[in-house]
Amino acid sequence: MEVGLIIAIGFAVAFALTNGFHDASNAIATLVATRGATPGQAVVLSATFNMAGAILLGTAVADTISSIVTVPDSQMVAVVGAGLAGATAWNLITWWLGLPSSSGHALVGGLVGAAIADGILTGAGGLGSVNWTAVVAVLIALLVSPPLGFLGAFLLLRFLRWRSRRWTRRWDDPMRAGNWVTAATLSFSHGGNDAQKAMGVIAVLLLATGETSELTVPLWAKIVTGAALTLGTALGGWRIVRTIGQRIFGLTPVDSFASQTSSTAVILGASLVGAPVSTTQVVASSVVGIGAGRRRWRHVRWEIVRHMGIAWVTTIPAAAILAVIILLVWRAW
Repeated sequence: MEVGLIIAIGFAVAFALTNGFHDASNAIATLVATRGATPGQAVVLSATFNMAGAILLGTAVADTISSIVTVPDSQMVAVVGAGLAGATAWNLITWWLGLPSSSGHALVGGLVGAAIADGILTGAGGLGSVNWTAVVAVLIALLVSPPLGFLGAFLLLRFLRWRSRRWTRRWDDPMRAGNWVTAATLSFSHGGNDAQKAMGVIAVLLLATGETSELTVPLWAKIVTGAALTLGTALGGWRIVRTIGQRIFGLTPVDSFASQTSSTAVILGASLVGAPVSTTQVVASSVVGIGAGRRRWRHVRWEIVRHMGIAWVTTIPAAAILAVIILLVWRAW
């Protein structure tokens, strides 16, 4: 492999690692916050099912991501590498601030920014370097999924509260046990959706450089990206866990169950149809839906929600700007 390809694949793995800081952490945030599991137990659970999802849940999302950039093969390594680096840099910035931003938005912003800049620099025309149909499809999925997470958690919690009018604290332990199942399925769904984002760009890089003859995701790429997601959760995810699990709304075990079940349904469904979504956005929105379902709007910490919203809105342009800067350095090097 050439040096540029190795560096670009390294950025893909780094992106998956920082994705673990953000999105993989959300799969266990409510489980840990409600004391359903210790942090160590939650990481092992997430690790196992993240890897399983990455390997077993197909490549539909990877195919969608791989179609975003349409630059010539000779420019693909620099453009994709810079896009990944920009997305990774933004993930690190928002992680340090404890803001659950969207890794999916960051990747789209990075790839689009680098592709447009490359088109302008080479005289090929910036806008023509991007498959806008694929970009719009991804943005629609990213836009629609949080309201679905909110609505699903709201309705499920209202149903559970209606059916459990006579429940007492004795039900907390059975609900915590149920949270293990929902956390496992959420981790599986996350592995099948978010790991595929890094897989997709690796597949593009391998095809553009002649390492493969068709757009496929090799097994080693699935294993490496799945492992990076898991490692990211263990090393740096706790800032985001605290934000999701404790700072938006105080959760009980039944709240956690409703949030994780709703999030799993949205993310798993999106993975099966090839729609890249943000686990961060879906889970955070579901937690807000819990607050609404309990009719305790005043107890939702709206300042935290506002900060998250600002981070989501600024992610695409911020990642794009970072990618453009990195692309200029890459081309100069």
